[in-house]
Amino acid sequence: MLNSTLTHGLTDAKNFLRDSCPALQNKIYFNYGGQGPLPTHSLEAITNSWGRIQQLGPFTTDVWPYIGAELNSTRLRLAQHCGVAPHRLALSENVTSGCVLPLWGLPFEAGDRLLISDCEHPGVVAACVELARREDLVIDTLPVKHFRGDATTTNTGVLAQLEQALHPSTRLVVLSHLLWNTGQIMPIARVAEQLSDHSRKPFLLVDAAQSFGQIPVAEAAAASDIYAFTGHKWACGPEGLGGVALSERVLSEGQPTLIGWRSLRDESKADLNASAPFHSDSRRFEVATSCVPLLSGLRSSLDLLDREGSADQRLATIRSKSAALWDELQRIEAITTLLDAPPASGLVSFQIAGERNPADWVQRLGNDGIWIRDLADPACLRACTHVCTTAEEIDALLQKLRGSTH
Repeated sequence: MLNSTLTHGLTDAKNFLRDSCPALQNKIYFNYGGQGPLPTHSLEAITNSWGRIQQLGPFTTDVWPYIGAELNSTRLRLAQHCGVAPHRLALSENVTSGCVLPLWGLPFEAGDRLLISDCEHPGVVAACVELARREDLVIDTLPVKHFRGDATTTNTGVLAQLEQALHPSTRLVVLSHLLWNTGQIMPIARVAEQLSDHSRKPFLLVDAAQSFGQIPVAEAAAASDIYAFTGHKWACGPEGLGGVALSERVLSEGQPTLIGWRSLRDESKADLNASAPFHSDSRRFEVATSCVPLLSGLRSSLDLLDREGSADQRLATIRSKSAALWDELQRIEAITTLLDAPPASGLVSFQIAGERNPADWVQRLGNDGIWIRDLADPACLRACTHVCTTAEEIDALLQKLRGSTH
């Protein structure tokens, strides 16, 4: 059994968050990196917003101030989390759209090179491959998957690999803030600093799917050119809403790609002769009608997270739980963790000796009400601990793994 000190010091706010999530009441859940549970308070905020829109509108002059206030307050809230001015924060539907819409508007020339880490999500990789095909670009690989040690060793190694992998024609670097498979945190601010010394000053695109709501993001987001995140994973918000922090350089040099009325300075009429039809700020990368009630739901979830403490305090709680799980996994002979040191985040990935199909383990554990996930590259299982993960849940997972691997 795990030492009960794992839960020592949990506040009523932490219990309140857990008790507010119906999804956590009937299962043992370790899939926060896939999707976080939606608290009842956030669902109620969404429902109340729907009601308010129907009361005022849905399409009247009375409803526009309410919708404008919802958009502006959410943009400000997310910008504050990212440490950027509101005009640099575009609202998006998810990480993929947050990455791809500004990416495809960057000024590339035939022969430019894209440097993509070997730990990126397939959706972002596919977008880069198609962009390269259309624009006659070259793709290079930045190897980071093999870094399995502590933060100091990893950071030094990543920067050295970056120096080796950069080419005189490199125009874009794609690197996640928190690797979705190994769980390592990348030194994004230092990467950005290194890129600023390159002759081409490559753009830096950062997939922040696993970082927003889990680790402090302001330093990395402010240093990146494109920092795309979602609200439905570690922030426990509704699916269908995220954001992207954009650098001033992207705002001045990037062009909108998927264009709609929200991209326009004046959406009241079509103008075939407009010389500058698009917003000069991040709104040029927003498209059209969105689900406004989701805005209130995400802010409610962020409020609940804030009750858990600062971003640094929440990460300390998360790491104490992932470290407890990681440490106990070392004691199971048939299991090898991907990392050689306690995780820097809540992602704990591991492999089981002789297991060729990790998906079978997902279903086997799921049959017992314990939910983790499998990953293909590298083939492994991943369990995520959050601020609302309990010692009893970790112990239940470990007992099942011990009993099934003997």
